[in-house]
Amino acid sequence: MTKTFKLIFSSILIISTLISISSYSWFGMWMGLEINLLAIIPILQMNNNYLSAESSIKYFIVQAVASTMILMSIIISSFKSKILFNELTLSSSILMMNLSLLTKMGMAPFHFWFPEVLEGLSWMNCILILTWQKLAPMVLLMYNMEFSKSIIIIIIVGVIISGVMSFNQISIRKLMAYSSINHMSWMISSMLVLKTIWMIYFLIYSIMTLNILLILNYYKIYFLNQLFQTMNNFTSMKFFFILNFMSLSGIPPFIGFLPKWLTIQMLINEKMYFLTLIMIIFTLVMIFIYMRISVSSLMMSINENSWKTNIFNKSMSMMTMNFILISSLILVTLSFNLN
Repeated sequence: MTKTFKLIFSSILIISTLISISSYSWFGMWMGLEINLLAIIPILQMNNNYLSAESSIKYFIVQAVASTMILMSIIISSFKSKILFNELTLSSSILMMNLSLLTKMGMAPFHFWFPEVLEGLSWMNCILILTWQKLAPMVLLMYNMEFSKSIIIIIIVGVIISGVMSFNQISIRKLMAYSSINHMSWMISSMLVLKTIWMIYFLIYSIMTLNILLILNYYKIYFLNQLFQTMNNFTSMKFFFILNFMSLSGIPPFIGFLPKWLTIQMLINEKMYFLTLIMIIFTLVMIFIYMRISVSSLMMSINENSWKTNIFNKSMSMMTMNFILISSLILVTLSFNLN
């Protein structure tokens, strides 16, 4: 019964997102977002504990308010009377819709609900919130977005808040939430210059996040002290986890650097030097936090098992996926050079 329940609501979740991003009208887009919201609430409450119930209620309230604002902006922009409708009203309705979509994504400075909701969810539900649930709002933002000072301010605020708030975090779920805000800033900036780069960025970010959260779910790790203790008993998996963590930060030898590299190149071509500089500086803060966690987990204990004891276990498929992801930047670079 539980599997059927999951299958039904997961199918509705996927279909509603596709309805939203392929709709010909703003009302159809709004309807897809509402169906998506109604489908994900039962999925978030599958754990039957008070933390997941609290998180799902918070998520529902925020998403419902944002959807109401989207519907209001659609109604305002549909007015045809010259008395009620002018250029200022149109720009205000577009701004309202964009801010509502940013709230649905959990983008700074409308991120007040995002870390708190993730904190009460299981890792599998966190994967949904961090990846699939961002697809529809980001595509709709891309449809509606135009180059403006408000978008630039939101990008800068996103990288600053994610860097500052990640300090002294002991919860990995909150750390992943602020990491997501940082990556969303990069994705929105890539939308400004070239939509294809956004598609590449979103795909690579989703795969990296999926990879890391599957490892954390496999070992039931939620806090940094659990990470340090557990990974000492699984040396090979700790090695792959650290490399994936550094790939998520965007350090050059790994695939996580590729979308940032493309974004920086296109921003410089468009002469957005100040925005590029601010994003790089505050992303370096995030890289410092990632490196601090990685080095701490690597050096925390010297009493470790041999590599041979756990290299061929039931997590072999997970390790294979990790290795492919880590080495893929080399393959991509070679393919570009050969062409």
